[in-house]
Amino acid sequence: MSPIQLVVAAKASPFNYGVLAVADYINSVKKDSVVVELRDVKNLEGDSKPSASISYNGETYATTNAIVRLLTRLHPEAALYDPKDPLTSTLIDQWLDFAETELSTSDFKALDISYKKLNKYLTIRSYLVGYQATAADFVVWGTLRASPVFARIVKTKKETLGAYLVRWYEHILSFGAAEYALTAVQKQDKATKSKTADQGKFEIGLTEAEMGKVCTRFPPEPSGYLHIGHAKAALLNQYFAETYKGKLIIRFDDTNPSKEKTEFEESIKEDLALIGVDSSIVSHTSDYFDQMYELALKMIKEGKAYCDDTDQATMREQRTARVPSKCRDQSIEENLRRFEEMSKGSEEGLKNCLRAKIDYASPNGTMRDPVIYRCNLTPHHYTGDKWKVYPTYDFACPIVDSIEGVTHALRTNEYRDRNVQFDWMINALGLRPVKIWDFSRINFVYTLLSKRKLTWFVEEGLVSGWDDPRFPTVRGIRRRGMTIEALKQYILMQGASQNTLMLEWDKLWALNKKVIDPVAPRHTAVLKEGVVVCQIQDAPVEVKDVLVHKKNPSLGNKKTHYGPKIYLDQEDAKSLEEGEEITLMDWGNVFVRKVVKNEKGEATSVSLELHLEGDFKKTKKKFTWLAADEDAVDVLLLDYDYLITKKKVEEGDEVKDLVTPVSEFKNAAIADGNTKQLKKGDIIQFERKGYYILDAPASGSEPAHFIRIPDGKAASMASKANN
Repeated sequence: MSPIQLVVAAKASPFNYGVLAVADYINSVKKDSVVVELRDVKNLEGDSKPSASISYNGETYATTNAIVRLLTRLHPEAALYDPKDPLTSTLIDQWLDFAETELSTSDFKALDISYKKLNKYLTIRSYLVGYQATAADFVVWGTLRASPVFARIVKTKKETLGAYLVRWYEHILSFGAAEYALTAVQKQDKATKSKTADQGKFEIGLTEAEMGKVCTRFPPEPSGYLHIGHAKAALLNQYFAETYKGKLIIRFDDTNPSKEKTEFEESIKEDLALIGVDSSIVSHTSDYFDQMYELALKMIKEGKAYCDDTDQATMREQRTARVPSKCRDQSIEENLRRFEEMSKGSEEGLKNCLRAKIDYASPNGTMRDPVIYRCNLTPHHYTGDKWKVYPTYDFACPIVDSIEGVTHALRTNEYRDRNVQFDWMINALGLRPVKIWDFSRINFVYTLLSKRKLTWFVEEGLVSGWDDPRFPTVRGIRRRGMTIEALKQYILMQGASQNTLMLEWDKLWALNKKVIDPVAPRHTAVLKEGVVVCQIQDAPVEVKDVLVHKKNPSLGNKKTHYGPKIYLDQEDAKSLEEGEEITLMDWGNVFVRKVVKNEKGEATSVSLELHLEGDFKKTKKKFTWLAADEDAVDVLLLDYDYLITKKKVEEGDEVKDLVTPVSEFKNAAIADGNTKQLKKGDIIQFERKGYYILDAPASGSEPAHFIRIPDGKAASMASKANN
């Protein structure tokens, strides 16, 4: 679908914030879907003199709701409107009409009634419809933003609007789409906007944050290695802790002994140190097992929890059908007895779990009596075999957050449905409340961030381990040549945006290239397969010191060997034509005197004549080369494709069906002898081949292994399996 043109009057009053927010949100999901043109006028031409318009298929759409309905219908991938769900689409339409009629008036009394209606409706809701932002939220927010009456109340008597309306309004304001709508007039350069479409911001004030009192936490489960998504969460938590002169707690959420290991905990600490996250304050959920056990007993005694021996499949069916468990109304004494059996890990106890008694019929699935304790006989890596029952994350997290003094729990918005459950646990136990702040999860194309799915690749032997260069773990991308400096810069560029984006890898690797290019020594390598030995007439045998990086003399020199025999890559050699003049880089010009080719058109031998007086500016072909002498060394060049063949994995996809058949490529090569001095982890450039990191120095008969570092260019980032 070609981009659709949206024209907006930049001086319109009221200004059309809602339309711009919807357009920007769509562009954040699918780049350049909507081209926005801001005209420096009060209204657009036409009988109705609208503030915005779209011409599509011969028709003109000139009202906010008409434009929004068109855009959301044309771009269902943005999930701002769902015509396939009649209930959802009807509710969204009702709120669009509400904004157009009840909020677009200057009658203060009428507006006051509408504000109270909104506040009451938002009492137990994060969004107007469903569990994520829709077109309704952006249009209602935009209408309020453009209202002089609302603006005056927000500035002078915000509390009179109602706490729930203000909370929702400020939450929508934190979206990147809302920010764009507010600043669009000042930022009319669409090209700049496109370049920064996947960048977020940090200039978001935490709700009820006091300088010096903010406490955040980063709670990884020690069941795997830190990946790029974890790195974003850790850096965000540190950022806000430092901004408010507070503290950050690194808490290991060790509630599942079947998956957790001390080695994972140590690796996470090491990776946090590499990205500059302070882990001087460390705690474990297991530190609070005693308190949580007592709180579980308290809930049972107060009738807020019950033991359930329903089998897992039936329980899942009942929760989906919103049917109560047969155990829901059993006596407190029976629940205490069963929980005691669970604590012993007895045969009866193993059949039970402990569930919070909330609301089995709730429209929010997380509130349908969630499991808060389950049996596990596997010894814990810290507490040994003391415990046979362990709290779930949903039970443990709010409790430990409250006990440890966390003021703001930052977590990805995939947990948003669970926010009301988090608050319920706090309230049910009478604990100190904790503010939740959502931010978008970082997602990349052709990439799995699910720990369970990554573990599957490791267990199936499809990768070399958690530091495999194809893995999105911090160790994996570091092994592939990602610098910590570039990784931190990129993650901080994302900010604390609410927008959920499917990011390409190109910007991250392009940023990395900017970091490594000025300091990567230049070396030479030719591919062994089809390598051509060329004879050069009158070429002297000599060794010269030359700069290892012409633009950075501080990196020093390397020794370059010259002689009558050189290696050329087959691709270069077979392109030669007799009589032409070419340039051998870092040496000079030569004439091609003879080229012998086989029946396949491949060059088998080449004769050259040195012509150092020649002008390299006049030659079209400039080739890298290598002296064919004892200084050259064998190396192995490795390159990688994505592990999966699908850009975005969807629910229901089986990972085993998406595995890229071949994702590792090995090419034997010959490199200059200077590479023998390199150490593991050194980054270089093999000229005309790309950037490489030394993964394994030569050992015995095994040559040195160099891994190719992506440079962010489209050709290097494309899936090889789909080409």
